[in-house]
Amino acid sequence: MLLRSADFFPVDTPLRTGPLPWIGRAAHAPYFTDEHGAPWTPIGQNDAISWLELAGLFRRRDLASVEAHLAWLKAHGVNCLRLMIEYAQVRHRYFERPAGRFVPAMVQLWDDLFAMCERIGMRILLTPVDTFWMWRHWQHLPWNAANGGPLRHMSEALTCGETRALIKGRLEFIVRRWGGSGALFAWDLWNEIHPAQGGDSVDNWNEFIHDLSTHVRRLELELYGRSHPQTVSLFGPELVLRPGQAPAMREALFRHPDLDFASIHIYAKGTIDCPRDTVAPALAMGEIVAECLGEIGDGRPFLDTEHGPIHNFIDKKKTLPEPFDDEYFRHLSWAHLASGGVGGGMRWPNRKPHVLTAGMRRAQRAMADLLPLVEWTRFRRRNLNGEVRVRHFHSFACGDERQALLWLLRRDSLASDGRLRTDAVPVEAVVELPGLADGKYRIRGWDTAAGTVAEEQRAHAAHGVLRFTSSPIVTDRAFVIVPA
Repeated sequence: MLLRSADFFPVDTPLRTGPLPWIGRAAHAPYFTDEHGAPWTPIGQNDAISWLELAGLFRRRDLASVEAHLAWLKAHGVNCLRLMIEYAQVRHRYFERPAGRFVPAMVQLWDDLFAMCERIGMRILLTPVDTFWMWRHWQHLPWNAANGGPLRHMSEALTCGETRALIKGRLEFIVRRWGGSGALFAWDLWNEIHPAQGGDSVDNWNEFIHDLSTHVRRLELELYGRSHPQTVSLFGPELVLRPGQAPAMREALFRHPDLDFASIHIYAKGTIDCPRDTVAPALAMGEIVAECLGEIGDGRPFLDTEHGPIHNFIDKKKTLPEPFDDEYFRHLSWAHLASGGVGGGMRWPNRKPHVLTAGMRRAQRAMADLLPLVEWTRFRRRNLNGEVRVRHFHSFACGDERQALLWLLRRDSLASDGRLRTDAVPVEAVVELPGLADGKYRIRGWDTAAGTVAEEQRAHAAHGVLRFTSSPIVTDRAFVIVPA
């Protein structure tokens, strides 16, 4: 017999609430704001409760070091972590054991983490399961029928009624215990949904998403009078690997009426998943973001919630050299933001150990410092990657009739190690950017490595095109364009 959550933690457990404002969709733009209307852009990455920087949470072994780490992140521009309530890579972090019984040590861990995030101002993009390790470590999973659970195989995870009840029970427990907190940015209701989890079919995806979404939203509205944003994620290459099922997958991921924002995991084969240089991955990121924005019909935000050198790390057992990885990370982040995604996307570290480098943290800080230059709450951007005219550079851009964001990346100066040459002769960029209303504009060039203004000028848009010439650029530069 399955044990109910109420047998161990009563359903009337005191609600965890705090002063941190909730995050929601912007009313007039494909971005996010807090409940007071201030713009909020997630800057962060994937982390896990068993990895080095958060490991001190378990059994309260070193809470002080974890809180100090989170405070350091916040001071350096990071405001969001994507986390799985149960990270199944190791067996002693199961949220339930046996199925339906919530482990007291894990509940305490999350109590502590949510309290820290409230104090610091860090937010969490939370997903209730880790389907990757659930599949790989199926024999140990508490939901496995061999271990007393209801699930005969992971191929029935989306269709088994008893498993659905467990999923909804886990979500309900989380909503009741921590759902009142503004530290919960949003729900990834199901991490990397996959046809194989439903008998190699996508026929039940819409129903599965609707059931989980309405269950969570109804409970949040009942308890708190509002609800957190929701999405469902996918291992992005499946849209290419399964062309026959891709239309139905795209419909569920990008246009499901119950979801608030769209998300996939961008692991383009041969470029992002196993990079040989730092330019091709950026081009792949820009192309995929543009494709995803084209699938969205209602102006909902798009956010990459996993990317990184997964094939290089998992299959080839290699960690990228740090200088190369730093540039690869920075290029992917700016390609995502400038192409119209929200923030820089969320790296899966794929390093040993699973932590971001100091260079990646500097890149996050540099992006965070640029964000106030854009009026996000009124930025009804469209992707302009293929419409910018400029020589010597790859261009990534998005804009509306009032504002634009542009990132230029040198196309002619790759070194033998796959990075851009820092000793290349600087060149000016002669830019033609379409879409802006006629008038005068303020153009600020941004050093994406240093996180400082590199140049500033004024220019005039005429006949729907803004033309300007930058100061000389060695490797790359971002530009924020707003009315003068």
